[in-house]
Parts: sequence; structure tokens; C-alpha cells
Amino acid sequence: MNTTSNTPGPTPLQTDLALLAIRLAGAATFLYHGSAILFGAFGGPGLHGFSAFTHMPLAVAFLVGLAQFAGGLAFLTGVLTRLGGVSIAIVMLGAILLVHLPKGFDITKGGYEYALAQFLIAVALTIAGAGRYSLAALLPRSAVAPTKTVGTTA
Repeated sequence: MNTTSNTPGPTPLQTDLALLAIRLAGAATFLYHGSAILFGAFGGPGLHGFSAFTHMPLAVAFLVGLAQFAGGLAFLTGVLTRLGGVSIAIVMLGAILLVHLPKGFDITKGGYEYALAQFLIAVALTIAGAGRYSLAALLPRSAVAPTKTVGTTA
């Protein structure tokens, strides 16, 4: 049985463009929702409204809004993308488990369909990182990830 494929995988250019597209889609969503929570932008509830609606303490509402807004900035710029992805994944997992799961899968019934898609986008970017088309790619390597030194000599 031949398990190799004659179909070549994506080129590095295709992969980096795909990561950029995924980052921009996630950035738009989370900058929108995060600013609606943190600042009341776009007719959003603001911190107090979100806290009251979700029955969460104000500090938790702030952390949810901050995770979404900062995660959106990380996705947009490609700087600290993995940290932003983890933050958003945690928020989306919470949204799925605490809000949407009891309503089933269908988004039109308040289900977890969209939250699951956003969770998986965040997981994918946490795994893959930002790709070449990001501000992080323009920064010196030491600014993005400190180099590990084995030993130094005086």
C-alpha cells in the first residue's frame, strides 16, 4: 500500500498567506467584541453592562474584554500571536461551556457553532504562529523570543 501522495503540500508563501487571512478574520472579530465589552464601542454593553448580562464579577468581565481586545491586536499585528491565541481560546472555551453548549450546535438558536469556529481559529494560530506576513517577522529575533545561551565566558 502506497501511503505517499503525488500532490505537493502548500508552499511557504501559501501557508503564510493563509495564516495572514486567518489572523485578519480573527482580528476583526475580537477587536470588535473586545472593544464592545471594554469601551462600549459599536453599541456594545461596556464593562458594567457585560458584567450584568453575564452575571460575572466586573473583574472577570474586564479580563474577558481584555483577552478579546488584546488577542485581536495580537492577531492583527502578528506580535505575540500565540499568547493572543491562548487568551482567545480560553475565552471561547468559556463561552462554549457556560453560554452556548446548553443551546446545542445551531447558531440561530444561540448554539456554540460560531464560538467553536473562533476557538479553533485561536487554537490553529496558537499552534502555527503568525507567519511571515506580520510585524513580528520584522522585529529582531531577540525582541520576539529571547535566545537561550548555554554558557558564557568572562
